[in-house]
Amino acid sequence: LRDFLLVYNRMTELCFRHCVCNLNYRLLTGREESCLDSCAARLVRANHRLMGAYVGLVPALLQRRAAEHGPPAAAPDTGPGPARPSPEAP
Repeated sequence: LRDFLLVYNRMTELCFRHCVCNLNYRLLTGREESCLDSCAARLVRANHRLMGAYVGLVPALLQRRAAEHGPPAAAPDTGPGPARPSPEAP
């Protein structure tokens, strides 16, 4: 929720600064409303595209990270065999 509110507040601030030029009136002009609508729509579309790319990349990144940091694969057990001398043996 915090992240959503941060994005929403940033979008509101960007569009307001870009579109609202005159604070002499209580209501927005038609031009300001139109500008705000298109600005917000552009930012929402960009955010959706960014989130879509993120959702598509995260599983592959998580798999790669798990493979890099996961436990090493255990050597297959070959059963009884010739005894190997230990490195400490003379």
